[in-house]
Amino acid sequence: MARTKRSARKSTGGKDLNVSDVKQYAKKTIKKPYFGLETKFKDGQMAYRKTISGARKQASQVKRPHRFRPGTVALREIRRYQKSTELLIRKLPFQRLVREIAQDYKTELRFKGAAVLALQEAAEAYLVGLFEHTNLATLHAKRVTIMPKDMYLARKIRGDILKGF
Repeated sequence: MARTKRSARKSTGGKDLNVSDVKQYAKKTIKKPYFGLETKFKDGQMAYRKTISGARKQASQVKRPHRFRPGTVALREIRRYQKSTELLIRKLPFQRLVREIAQDYKTELRFKGAAVLALQEAAEAYLVGLFEHTNLATLHAKRVTIMPKDMYLARKIRGDILKGF
């Protein structure tokens, strides 16, 4: 007979306990006072531990923060940004960049707010399209991580790379 692959199943933590099992378990685990292992609380109550290692375990157990599986947050962000229409680049840093580039061509150049906004929308649309084509080039190479060579190929196919530069 051929072997079949078994899929993993989640355990619920063991067998179901009935009332008599719970009572027996409670009798076994009643905490008794031991010298040197008691802990005083602020309100005056005493707590006893069976072993020192148990005391260490309780003190060292810190709840870890919840972590999502790899890629889950990235997919959520992709869906969120595809739904939205707001600009992704901050306005003031983009405005400073535009002014810095414009100074190379002409000093004392002034921009209307709507002009900078139009430049920003055009720049973001260009970058989004470039990343889409870069991702297609990456998938064509049977990879999932984009690399500079993918971006270079996307720009070359689009005709963005000028000859001589």
